[in-house]
Amino acid sequence: MELTMDFPQREKVINPTHDIKLFAGRSHMKLANEIAEYLGTTVGPMIIKNFADGEIYVQVQQSIRGDDVFVIQPLSNPVNENLMELLIIIDAFKRASAKSITAVIPYYGYARQDRKTSGREAITAKLVADLLTTAGTDRVLAMDLHTGQIQGFFNILVDHVYATPVLTEYFKNLNIDKSKLVAVSPDTGGVQRTRYFAKTLDCPLAIVDKRRDKHNEAIADHVIGDVKGKTCVLVDDMIDTAGTICEASKLLKREGAEKVYVCAAHGVFSGPALQRLEEAPVEEVIVTNSIPLERNYIPSKIKQLSVAPILGEAISRIHDNESVSSLFGFEKEYKS
Repeated sequence: MELTMDFPQREKVINPTHDIKLFAGRSHMKLANEIAEYLGTTVGPMIIKNFADGEIYVQVQQSIRGDDVFVIQPLSNPVNENLMELLIIIDAFKRASAKSITAVIPYYGYARQDRKTSGREAITAKLVADLLTTAGTDRVLAMDLHTGQIQGFFNILVDHVYATPVLTEYFKNLNIDKSKLVAVSPDTGGVQRTRYFAKTLDCPLAIVDKRRDKHNEAIADHVIGDVKGKTCVLVDDMIDTAGTICEASKLLKREGAEKVYVCAAHGVFSGPALQRLEEAPVEEVIVTNSIPLERNYIPSKIKQLSVAPILGEAISRIHDNESVSSLFGFEKEYKS
């Protein structure tokens, strides 16, 4: 399912000599083509292939000397392959004398390892930031980072955009009783994200208190807030194995919730995720197409919305030296 968003019209100031040059790795060509269509351009030609031993070869097939280059590559599964491919593409652009290189990363892999929770652990979110910078990236455009602090891991410019407008627009148009709507954070870490979601939909906020005793295994304890007889929307940044979301949905139903919806920016859907979601007591699971949803079987309750308009608009504004944060009304909110 795709949702078209209308942004305020403004005068374009793109230099006709050095217009936007859009390229993409192999991880999500469908999204790249949607973004190109929004921008009224095409994805630039590149040769990307693997040698027999798995090494990646990249060659840019047109001149980009003196151009602003944008390369689209979600760091989704297989994350190591896609990350290495992105680094090699950036190196190719640098050696082809691009004026600036912006890595458009709809899904930032390795983001969950953003701090040390016990001794002798790696902080891979910082490592990936260093790799991108060393390769020659001048700027990063990312969507719904797992934690906002990742922006501080970079010594280059980072534009952080959100899928919230697409997700909230879907619920505004959904045939549900808005007076019963409650936005629910599946853990305390996602409260800020859920609060913005609740403010946009003008509904109350609730929080699921959970603990994580084992790696990738969450246990929901109790709910803070009134959910009895309500239509609950669980809001998260990503759904990986779906353990957190499914446990939270079961708890909400036990606490008297009438209906439960799930929405997230990134549908990672690893391991048993799809089966868990199909069996979970939820009406729909709404995710964006920041990650390609390529499976043999997709449960009918899973809906995928396009974020191409948001990313395309952000790319256009970066190129035109215009505000990106104003897309989400942050300046207005700050001034008020």
